[in-house]
Parts: sequence; structure tokens; C-alpha cells
Amino acid sequence: MIQLPEFVSVIWNVHYLRALAIFIASYLVMQVLVFILEGIILKLTKKTKTEVDNLIVQGTKKPLAVLVLLFGARLGTEALQYPEAFTGAIQQIITSLIVIVIARILVVILNVIIDQWGKKLVSKTKSSLDDDILVMFHRFVKVVIYLLAIIYILGIWGIQVGPLLASLGVAGIAVAFALQSTLGNIFGGISLILDKAVRIGDNIELDDGTSGTVTKVTLRSTRIRTWNNELMTIPNGKLADSKLTNWNLPNKRIRAVIEFGVEYGSDIANVKKTVLAVVKKEKKILKNPAPYVLFTQMADFSLNFSLRFWLDDVSERLDMKDKITTEIYNALNKNKIGIPFPTHTVHLEK
Repeated sequence: MIQLPEFVSVIWNVHYLRALAIFIASYLVMQVLVFILEGIILKLTKKTKTEVDNLIVQGTKKPLAVLVLLFGARLGTEALQYPEAFTGAIQQIITSLIVIVIARILVVILNVIIDQWGKKLVSKTKSSLDDDILVMFHRFVKVVIYLLAIIYILGIWGIQVGPLLASLGVAGIAVAFALQSTLGNIFGGISLILDKAVRIGDNIELDDGTSGTVTKVTLRSTRIRTWNNELMTIPNGKLADSKLTNWNLPNKRIRAVIEFGVEYGSDIANVKKTVLAVVKKEKKILKNPAPYVLFTQMADFSLNFSLRFWLDDVSERLDMKDKITTEIYNALNKNKIGIPFPTHTVHLEK
């Protein structure tokens, strides 16, 4: 067995000096740890392709140093020959601080991971909704970890956690019912961004007939500028539950349909030829896919046709339908193809 020098044995046997020696040793270990993290590990992490390890080391070096110091302080208090109640209280305080520091380290690590994951998400969208989701994730992680730390600290101090958790559960249910609408909107916003269903600048139409351009998307609601220049705010919960048509996804190309009718006795081939001649003159109408005319119905008063053509921009649809409809009317009149109106023929028996 190794024999310590006599003066060392004397110092070690004096509990105050022993506690001081342990504390000084932990302080030195802390300084060595900081030197290793800053002087060696940080240099190595800067050479890697990802910033995750570098950010984690930068964010946790101080809490880790404090953690080493707290462990040293806890070991030092064990060397003090104070009454057990007093020493126990000091150790409980130090252990509580250790739990808080560990919680802080976990929050830093998880926040770095969330930020790195969020960069990819933010770079793909123009919406501010993804920023709101990242903020919410940061807050959620912080609340959960610190809440677990507080529950653990309460157990250290001998406080019964079970009844407290039961009361928190009842309170949580009450709050959830009170905030049911708000929570529905928040989760609706999350589903919109994850599904990439709506982006700023998209032209959309809801199943209730509301249509316009998306101007802003937040965690709670979406703002739409209608074609009448009205600014509408729609809760995300309602938007997520609606049948939504996005004219900009997967691209801005859109098909326009114009229904028209001609009188019975008209030459069907001539009608199609006349209408297609009108469409082919318009440069904004795409040649591929090619426009075409369908003979759709022999109705009560007319022979019904459907003209279908494609445009490269959804914003041109209404103006182009107006222009082409006008030119079809003029072309039919020019070629003496009658456009019918509802009539009734009455036969009288003698």
C-alpha cells in the first residue's frame, strides 16, 4: 500500500483542508477540460463538414466546466464533518444545481439539432410559418426538459411528485379544452407546412368558393388577398380541413375550359374548325398540350361544345377566357353559325 508523505497525511486528515483540496482539484480539472474543449476539440470540429459538432462544443463548454466544479463541490462537502442534516442540505442544493446544469446542456444540444434540421426546411419555403414552428419546437424542448428537471429536483428534496403530476394532468386537460380551437389552428398550420400545401404567392381556391392569392402564413392563420382585393384571414384549422385547390402546384400551368352551344343543323366539323382557328391565333395559349374542342351534348335547345386549352400562368386564366369567348362569339357570327336561345315549339291539334 502506498504511504503518503507525513504532511500530506496531516492535511488529508483535517477535514477542512481535505474539502479545500478536493475543490481545488476539481477547479484544476475544470480548467483542463476548458483547455481541451477550446484548444483541441474545437479545432477538430471546425475541420468537419457539418457545424453541429462545433456548435454543440461551443454551447456546452461552459456548462460542462460548471458541472465539473459542482461535482467537486459535492465531493468536498462529504469531507466536512458538519452535522448530517446540514451537510445533507448542502448536498441537496449542489445536486439540484447539477440537475439544472445537465438540463441546460441537453437544451443546448437539442436546440442545435433542431436549428440544423430547420435550415433545410426554411431554405425550401418562402413562408414564415416554418420559422414559427422552429420557435415552437425550441420552446417545447426547453419546457419539457426543465419540467422534468424540476420534477427530479422535487424528488431530491423529498416532495411527493405523484399528487403534483395528477393535479397537473387535470389542469392540462382543462387547458387543452379551453385552447382546443387555438391548438387546432396551430396543428393545422404545422400540417400545412409539412405537407407543403400552401406557400406565399400561391393562388388557391377553397371548397366554399373563397379564392385569391396567399399573402402571409403564420402558425395560427393564413391571409388571402381575394380577386376583389379583400384581405381575408382564415384559421389554419379550417384551412387544413377544407378541400383546397392550389393553382400553383406542382407548377403554374393551368387548363382553361370554355363551354358554348350552337343551333341544331350546324356542321359540327365546321364549328370545331372555326373555334380552333380562333385559339391558334393567340400566342399565350400553349401548343403542347394542344387545344381541342369536344362535342359534349345534344341538349334541348343547342348542340353543346367544350373548348379546352392550356396556359403557362394561372394569373392569365380569367383574362384569356374573356378574350377567347369574345372571339368565339364573333367568329361564329361571321361564319353564320347560329347561337341558340331557349325556345318552345307548340303543336296545336285540330
